[in-house]
Amino acid sequence: MDVKTQSLGDIAPSSAIAAEDRAAPRREGWGSFVWFLIKLLALVLAFRTVVFSPFSIPTESMVPRLMNGDYLLAAKWPYGISRHSLPFDLPLAEGRILPAAPQRGDIVIFKHPVDRRDYIKRVIGLPGDSVAMVGGQVVLNGKRVPRMPADDVLIAQSPNTGCAWGGDLEQRADGSTVCRYAAFRETLSDGRSYTVLDFGTTQADSFAPVTVPAGTMFVMGDNRDNSRDSRFPAAAGDGVGMVPQDLLVARATIIVWSTDGSAEWLLPWTWFSAARWDRIGDSL
Repeated sequence: MDVKTQSLGDIAPSSAIAAEDRAAPRREGWGSFVWFLIKLLALVLAFRTVVFSPFSIPTESMVPRLMNGDYLLAAKWPYGISRHSLPFDLPLAEGRILPAAPQRGDIVIFKHPVDRRDYIKRVIGLPGDSVAMVGGQVVLNGKRVPRMPADDVLIAQSPNTGCAWGGDLEQRADGSTVCRYAAFRETLSDGRSYTVLDFGTTQADSFAPVTVPAGTMFVMGDNRDNSRDSRFPAAAGDGVGMVPQDLLVARATIIVWSTDGSAEWLLPWTWFSAARWDRIGDSL
């Protein structure tokens, strides 16, 4: 029987080739993973720019429809895409791609005309509309927007929800506290209706007719006596005046999470006990 032998010199090159063969997939694997992350980042950016983006509600200006502690998804495409649709408000060209006007009654997210922070309000007036208020009732194009008394709104008290000056605190049998607000159902001419709160006569409850300029919109909060909106001149951290439609960011669509603010990060079970389960999934 012939036995073939190999010297160490003969073996070394084949071992080196094997080592290179083992290293090649590793290098290829890392490259593929990095490329996957780049594509994933691009997909997420495109989704947030064109489709949906998450927003949180930090105030009570839209109570009872939206409450402090609500987290919602907002649709980016209904009004067109602009620099304000992009994360971090990147300094791109002004204007919008495929622009579209909002509808009366839409709940819109927009950039404040002065400080460029995100605000959320309901659209009441569009370009050419005449908007006034008489005794707390909206007058649109010379006609009073119908407003009927509705069932009182009861809001449980929590770290995220206090009781404003127009509410009445009540103690429940289980020891919890709620705030009772007088509410009204307001109905626009196209049939869209929504609940608003009115605490009584305030300075902003009556004003003479104003015409909404071209390219802008007149917005109001549903919590009428706790909202700095188009009834007030635009000022940083305050009223918004007539809002240019080019500052539109998105249309509020659905509440995906809501918390009363009582959760503690180190106590995971409180994440669930703090959830307002009855609000999650509400379309807007």
